Amino acid sequence: MISRFVLLLVLGTVACAAPPVPPTPTDEFWTRLTAPCDKAFEGRIVEVPAGDTAFTNRALVMHARACGADSIRIPFQIATDRSRTWVITRSEGGLRLRHDHRHGDGSPGAMEFPADSFTAALIPLARTNVWSLEVDPDRRRLSYALRREGTDRRLRVEFDLGRAVPAPPPPWGS
Repeated sequence: MISRFVLLLVLGTVACAAPPVPPTPTDEFWTRLTAPCDKAFEGRIVEVPAGDTAFTNRALVMHARACGADSIRIPFQIATDRSRTWVITRSEGGLRLRHDHRHGDGSPGAMEFPADSFTAALIPLARTNVWSLEVDPDRRRLSYALRREGTDRRLRVEFDLGRAVPAPPPPWGS
């Protein structure tokens, strides 16, 4: 008789439990973004502005190097240039992408992103920049893109998440 009572009590408690809260689009994106943590992947240029040679014919490697509960650091290496790290942070307000640029000695670079009011005042051409990250789990691809609104300036790099490569050296300043 006691075991029936316990069973009924347990069933009653389960029936009264709140339904699970479905993940938000931000939570789903965060899960996809953290999936490749601790791995590096080679990229290829998909779109680049005419005459821009900074990315062409160079090895492009991203390394999901440091993943925490609310922060991801992804160094983006272009050949031997280890100056760039994407920093994605999560808060109640959503996600923020920041670019951490460093010199070879590890000191901070002269420019900070994203193109907030400070950046727009510092670099007027960057005031209309829009950066994006896209993770396509079906195609096992991460894309990083920049577009400058009102111009034809576009940059897009795609990384094959299906083929990990050896991790590059740490980014400058780490």
